[in-house]
Amino acid sequence: QLVESGGGLVQAGGSLRLSCAASGGTLSRYGMGWFRQAPGKEREFVAAISWSGDRTNYADSVKGRFTISVDNAKNTMYLQMNSLKSEDTAVYFCGARGKNSGSWYYTIGYDYWGQGTQVTVSS
Repeated sequence: QLVESGGGLVQAGGSLRLSCAASGGTLSRYGMGWFRQAPGKEREFVAAISWSGDRTNYADSVKGRFTISVDNAKNTMYLQMNSLKSEDTAVYFCGARGKNSGSWYYTIGYDYWGQGTQVTVSS
C-alpha cells in the first residue's frame, strides 16, 4: 500500500515536500514515480526514479524546480518541490512499477498507486 502525504496550500514561489511511504512493504525494485492530475485534465508524469536512486527522469515543466529521491531504509520516496507555480496545482499521486517493462512516462507503466495528496499553489 502506498500512502502519500505532505500536500497543502502554499503561495507561489514557495516549497513543499511530498512523501510516499510503502506501508507494510518496500519500494518497487522496478522503480517509482510521481504523477499529478489537475481538474478536468489527464494524469500526467512529473518524475520517476530507479530503486537505487541513481537514475531519475523529470517532466520538462518541473526540471530544475523539483527533486525526486528515495530512502529505502525508510521505504519512502520524496518529491521536493521548490519555486512552485499556480500551474503546479493538482492532486499528486505516487506510483510503483510492478514489472521491468513499459514506459516510465505514462500511467500504464505503473501497477500500484496511492490515494493522492492535494497541492494548491496560490498566486
